[in-house]
Amino acid sequence: MKVSEERNSRIIDGMTFGFSIALLLGSAAGAVYTGTFSTLPRDLFRILTSPGPLVTDYFMVGSMPAAFLNAGLCGLTMACFMYFLPGYSHVNTLAGYFLVIAHCFYGLNLLNMLPCFFAPFLYLRLKKLDINQNLHVCMFATCFSPFISELLFRYTQGESFVAGEASLTVKGVILTLGFLMIVAFIAPAILPGAKAWHKGYNLYNGGLAYGILGFLLFNFLYKTMGVAAPKRLIVPNPVYDQFGRSFRGFGNIYFVLLFTACIIAGWFLNGKSFKGLSVLFRDTGYQSNFASKYGMPLCLMNAGLYGLLFLAYINLAVSLTDGAGFTGPTFGVVFAALTFTAMGQHVSNVWPIFLGFPLLSLISTAFNHLIGGNASWTISTQAYINSVAFATGLCPLVGQYGIRAGLAAGALCAALCTATSALHGGLMLYNGGFTTGVAALILIPILEHYSVPKRDQMKQHINLQDMMTVNEDALRDLWISEK
Repeated sequence: MKVSEERNSRIIDGMTFGFSIALLLGSAAGAVYTGTFSTLPRDLFRILTSPGPLVTDYFMVGSMPAAFLNAGLCGLTMACFMYFLPGYSHVNTLAGYFLVIAHCFYGLNLLNMLPCFFAPFLYLRLKKLDINQNLHVCMFATCFSPFISELLFRYTQGESFVAGEASLTVKGVILTLGFLMIVAFIAPAILPGAKAWHKGYNLYNGGLAYGILGFLLFNFLYKTMGVAAPKRLIVPNPVYDQFGRSFRGFGNIYFVLLFTACIIAGWFLNGKSFKGLSVLFRDTGYQSNFASKYGMPLCLMNAGLYGLLFLAYINLAVSLTDGAGFTGPTFGVVFAALTFTAMGQHVSNVWPIFLGFPLLSLISTAFNHLIGGNASWTISTQAYINSVAFATGLCPLVGQYGIRAGLAAGALCAALCTATSALHGGLMLYNGGFTTGVAALILIPILEHYSVPKRDQMKQHINLQDMMTVNEDALRDLWISEK
């Protein structure tokens, strides 16, 4: 079917409303499953008023249905902005939407999100930029939401802060307003330049840019000011202790239904056909807009298939190794994995990156035996589950340089992921994207020095064929002339 910007926009809007409704339905189903309907308002309030540095599990701080409700409300807010603002929705905004709902399970909530979301509106107004076309910038700025919760509720109270008991201070509000001015005018300005650093090979452009800004802000507010670094909240929760390990069954049923619905909807919108999907799977993913090239119906099917692939990876990791399991952050990163399924990621260029994580595990195990170390991590440790979802942002390297580059990218991200969050104190939510960006800065110069991109190999092959054809023609002409 013919690809049009208007049709793509309608499908993107439909996806955002569809996922938001699915989250609200997940909240209702979760409340029935855990028997926490009566405590849902209280659980949501605790999520809204609690600090959320990485990796704060909203299933523990509040409850599983409260986390789903938080994600549904935040998603519905973003969907309404996308739909009601004049102009067409686009794939960058869709990426921002997925990042918002993903982090609503660990660190982002309706209260700390909205100030960061609205702050860049000042920048857009000053620069006279179209809000709809730059709405993704506002969505990406929500990665600083944990700073808002810290400044409002914990930063000025120190040891007197008590989890679950909201208490605002005048100093905290003033600090928050000053922080929002930085988010408003600095965050949007540094976003475009970061792409030049990684040359377009890291899809999580905001992760690298905002990771560095978060590093600066955290060190000033805490290290320079001599304030104790924020700690992840761990609160007693009997319901979490009772149902925590059984969230896996609920999560699998929920996500299989959701991703199957994506595939069926995409198939229907594509004229009840999978035609064109194999072409999308051959795309390198490098600086590619799948929606404009192939249409959103194929992107919708790609999201469903990729989601099922990522879900299968998590299930294998959890089954074969000891680790976090299906926690709130694990639920969140399943949504995060879908972020760029309309502009770079597909099932054919992400699997080598997945394999890079167990590859590093094997290498570290062998190295541990050699030096007598005591590394205890597995590929289902929470940091590594989170990291693999964002490491796939380097999938253009697989498309350009091949499988070995993908294995190296995955292993490098796995090696870095546990260290980068300390740089920003866990207060910048895109730590996975930041890790991916740092890995890109290390890996890209090496690949460019020692490897030839596939497209250049193809050009060389075509040029060689042309030269052989020219030589054959010249020899034939010479033979004819001598005859």
